[in-house]
Amino acid sequence: MTVHELRCQWKPVKERPAAEQSDHSTNVRLHRVFSWLQRAEQIEGDQDLDVALTCRWIAFNAMYGQWDEQTQEPRPDRESWRRFTDRVLKLDSSQQTESVLVEHKKLVIAILDDNFLGSYFWRDPTKERAFQTSKDRRLAAMWYIERRWSLVLEALLDRIYFLRCQLMHGAATYGSKLNRTSMRRCSIMLGHLLSATMLVIINCGADEDWGPMCYPPVG
Repeated sequence: MTVHELRCQWKPVKERPAAEQSDHSTNVRLHRVFSWLQRAEQIEGDQDLDVALTCRWIAFNAMYGQWDEQTQEPRPDRESWRRFTDRVLKLDSSQQTESVLVEHKKLVIAILDDNFLGSYFWRDPTKERAFQTSKDRRLAAMWYIERRWSLVLEALLDRIYFLRCQLMHGAATYGSKLNRTSMRRCSIMLGHLLSATMLVIINCGADEDWGPMCYPPVG
């Protein structure tokens, strides 16, 4: 779905959190999400895949991010998004996430079979290991049969997050020819997942407490 379509669906729903609190954290989270998704949507085709993936992950982070009130800093990424996606799957009565994973199964499998996106490969990177079938790829066939969507989603997001970390930590060249296929696949799939996630939030999670958000607007 386009950002405009998602916003149109959210507009009548957001009045409920706003009635409870004018600057309700769920409204702020989605406002941030839509702003970054809109920027990603403005990128045409393969014009700037690095920026597209980065914007989509920031949008995702805007929803899953959690503030640790004891340490006064954001909680670790993996811990936060795993808890978040588990809640989304439990709320997903219309099976939006499952539908996306099934519809785009070929793309999911391609990402899971990309050894360049796995930490295991980088412990001893060789051309031979790069093109071996990955463990996640072998397991995914069983996960799909058993409809274990939480495992599929966790493995998938782990690999997209790996690529995100390469970008954020300066471990990749901007516009590199070496990672275009990985970047394209991950950016597209993350976009599909975000649309499904936003629909779950809009339809089933608007009244949920999504936890303390990071860096709320002041003033």
